[in-house]
Amino acid sequence: MNMNILLYQPEIPQNTGNIARTCALTETNLHLIKPLGFSLDEKHLKRAGLDYWELVNVSVYDSFDQFMEKNPEAKLYILTTKATKFYHQIEYDQEAFLMFGKETAGIPPEIHEAHPDNRFRIPMRNHEKARSLNLSNAVNIVLYEALRQHEFQGLI
Repeated sequence: MNMNILLYQPEIPQNTGNIARTCALTETNLHLIKPLGFSLDEKHLKRAGLDYWELVNVSVYDSFDQFMEKNPEAKLYILTTKATKFYHQIEYDQEAFLMFGKETAGIPPEIHEAHPDNRFRIPMRNHEKARSLNLSNAVNIVLYEALRQHEFQGLI
């Protein structure tokens, strides 16, 4: 398996650090699209990822277009509150790219418009003050469903 997490312009270092730790423990690749809301050597980022950073395959891109140029065959699964299909209702490819948007604004409309059939959501309460789950929690929920579908191949 070659699962991938794709974060579009993440802003909070602790979230990305937690996601990196999950990636290290699941042998999942981490892809980051700039601009980032932090430096990759920031102490909060490293503290959240602890000493797992050396176990993570991290790729950084200047833009979504650059990501697509370098990964033209990427099978995107876009997680968004704007979707109608639920994350557990789909079959994940073994080389899936699970894409999550930035904490304050999500994924831009042009990406939504370019991939209307590849958008999924996590079920949650519909309330104006409860916009979405924490990014690192959302990543864990969806990643573990994708891994479960492939019987946690390679994990103990």
